[in-house]
Amino acid sequence: MDANTAKEVLHDLSPLIKVYKDGSVERLKGTSHVPPSLEDQTTGVASKDISISPEVKARLYLPKLTDPDEKLPVLVYFHGGAFVVDSPYSSLFHPFTNILAAEAKALIISVDYRLAPEHPLPIAYQDSWTALQWVASHVIADTSIVKDPWITKHGDFVKLYVGGDSSGANIAHNIVLQAGVEPLPGDVKILGLFLSHPFFWGSKPIGSESKENFDGQHLANRVWSCVYPSAPGGIDNPVTNPFSEDAPSLSGLKCSRVLVCLAEKDLMTPRGILYAETVKKSGWNGEVQLVVVDGEDHCFHLMDPHTEKAKDLIKQLASFIS
Repeated sequence: MDANTAKEVLHDLSPLIKVYKDGSVERLKGTSHVPPSLEDQTTGVASKDISISPEVKARLYLPKLTDPDEKLPVLVYFHGGAFVVDSPYSSLFHPFTNILAAEAKALIISVDYRLAPEHPLPIAYQDSWTALQWVASHVIADTSIVKDPWITKHGDFVKLYVGGDSSGANIAHNIVLQAGVEPLPGDVKILGLFLSHPFFWGSKPIGSESKENFDGQHLANRVWSCVYPSAPGGIDNPVTNPFSEDAPSLSGLKCSRVLVCLAEKDLMTPRGILYAETVKKSGWNGEVQLVVVDGEDHCFHLMDPHTEKAKDLIKQLASFIS
């Protein structure tokens, strides 16, 4: 008999994780680990793992250079996984990030923030902000900061982007809002934000959302109560419901370009559409692009990045960055 069968379950977030009343956590997916490579066989992209702080790690991706002193757009990227699974090193995210780095010809810093429930929110937001501050600090002449030579030599900080998928898109949104309140080191500016299938939810349906998904038992609700049990307002906390009454105005996004990528069959798509519309109406002074891919579901491009629709979406992300 499996030891876990006799234990009482506190949170069953299948197919992601199970959390038991004794505090143990069983991850059902997202635990694979792909090593970095000096040259990816398919894309030619080099990758390496670094420490940003004792708590925050990252994997860096450098595409093949045409000039040894070439300057590249910089993308700070946050992986998805409902705040509870996956990492930059997983078999889901490592291949995708290689492809995106090559396609966009961009230097990517894929952030390994700490996961819930062992590290409940807002820890992931704090780790991600730490990572973005560290990346921006490469422009200042502060010798107390341990800098990375790839970023120092090849980063073009006029072209700084922040983006993510699913819960990583939620993080990216919140980090770019925070940059509107707290300037980055060296007064570095974020040029663009991309949100791919962003994890936004709430207690009441909006637009075309079905009422039956708002009985509090939807996976999004169960994930939220597990990852951020102390969130004021619960599922309507502004970090997951940017349309709640006390949410800050989206005019506060500290960037000049936004790309929102969605999939027709994804239950979170109506909120993604509302997000793009709300940014446009907020008085925010920038350019908003909205992409909705027909016939596909949540983060389809990660599950198989080699389908035609996935290739098209990755090309759109790359075009936005480059």
